[in-house]
Amino acid sequence: MSAAMDTESTYSGYSHYSGHSKKAHRQGRDRHKSPRSKDGSRSEKSVTIQTPPAEPLLGNDASRAEEGQDDNWGETTTAITGTSEHSISQEDIARISKDLEDSVGLDCKRYLGLTVAAVLGLLVFLTPIAFILLPQILWRDDLEPCGTVCEGLFISVAFKLLILLIGTWALFFRQPKADIPRVFVFRALLLVLIFLFVFSYWLFYGVRILDSKDTNYQGIVQYAVSLVDALLFIHYLAIVLLELRQLQPMFTVKVVRSTDGESRYYSLGHLSIQRAALVVLENYYKDFTVYNPALLTASKSRAAKHMAGLKVYNVDGNNASGQSRAMIAAAARRRDSSHNELYYEEADHERRVKKRRARLVVAVEEAFTHIKRLQAEEQQKAPGEMMDPREAAQAIFPSMARALQKYLRTTRQQQYHSMESILQHLSFCITNNMTPKAFLERYLNPGPTLQYDRDRWFSKQWTLVSEEAVTSGLQDGIVFVLKCLDFSLVVNVKKIPFIKLSEEFIDPKSHKFVLCLQSETSV
Repeated sequence: MSAAMDTESTYSGYSHYSGHSKKAHRQGRDRHKSPRSKDGSRSEKSVTIQTPPAEPLLGNDASRAEEGQDDNWGETTTAITGTSEHSISQEDIARISKDLEDSVGLDCKRYLGLTVAAVLGLLVFLTPIAFILLPQILWRDDLEPCGTVCEGLFISVAFKLLILLIGTWALFFRQPKADIPRVFVFRALLLVLIFLFVFSYWLFYGVRILDSKDTNYQGIVQYAVSLVDALLFIHYLAIVLLELRQLQPMFTVKVVRSTDGESRYYSLGHLSIQRAALVVLENYYKDFTVYNPALLTASKSRAAKHMAGLKVYNVDGNNASGQSRAMIAAAARRRDSSHNELYYEEADHERRVKKRRARLVVAVEEAFTHIKRLQAEEQQKAPGEMMDPREAAQAIFPSMARALQKYLRTTRQQQYHSMESILQHLSFCITNNMTPKAFLERYLNPGPTLQYDRDRWFSKQWTLVSEEAVTSGLQDGIVFVLKCLDFSLVVNVKKIPFIKLSEEFIDPKSHKFVLCLQSETSV
């Protein structure tokens, strides 16, 4: 408990306020208020949503202030943290409310499809049993006796129905991974085929057996066996259409994230556009690095800084288009010097990242050596004084918190790592006897999207945009887009070319060589 209190006090001690920090905070608050006063129309058309406080490890304002600080800022000044604010327009809120209404419709459609499939499956399994039991109930006294062959058919029907039940459960009754906009064509065709098939069997059974009250009970049982055999063949057809057909790669898709240009390549088989989009999203969450909008603000701020230094004077009353052309021309003249600024900015940023990375590695290694020493000492103590992994993590966290805090600010990852998640990861590493390098892997290298907290990255609604029908199959040259609230994924489909492979035979006896020595060669 004391270790936990020390952790909280040490971690919160980074944002204590001195006289200098209060003045800086007052200036920063006035600076944030000034754009709102200048642009009153924007404040009327937007709604500000404030995120819950004390959730991320660091505030976003601290990351902005990091640009103009030196490497020893923590020893001379104090950090000012705060909650981040995100603004969205009223159109976005209307679209979100529409998406919520659409999600209710998708749920109804999904449950309706499951209900229809369940009712049809129950009808399929009860039909052979009904074919066998109805003659025994309606005209039992008129039936011919069932011999040994007929009784053997009972066993055949029972085991075939059991096999069909297990196969149907494994193929169809699986938890859906997503809601697709259109119906799955092959599955709908299979359901229609099964319905027509069972309906035709019932029609023939009602006309030829129920109306005439057929007394050949062995023939009736064989009729039920033929129905079960046909259902097994339909199940095999479903496996081919739903599972095996898409296994052979036929297309290569290139997925590009629109914001930062990160791309991946995947091989797909014969799939519809909506199912290909589902496969792309499944691979996106495990292959693409997490989307970090803070990394994209550097170029925008740099361009805004260059444009802010330009002044255009309207002398002869020209229109706004002339002013914009003058600003573009002035920006083009300053283009030769801007690349030097970009070079030095990137070099300085890389230098600061390397320095703080080295400090973080040293701090974590020292903390882990301390916890190893604690483990060696705790083995000699009474069982009541032993520390669990959570308490051990809280004991060593303050020694590395400051270095980790600075590194996450510099690399703009603070919004993805809260203090609670870091403590959980640290206790996990201690429990499994992992090295400092294994602990730092999550923070030194941006990982896939699934690695981070689900509430911070998961997008519940994706929109599929395609010129072709989403139920049509993939073709060469098709482009479709997957959109979410912050970015979009552009998917370009290319067909794998036909490869012609020829064979050339080389005689093993042809591998003979002669060593040629010149007379002038020195020995």
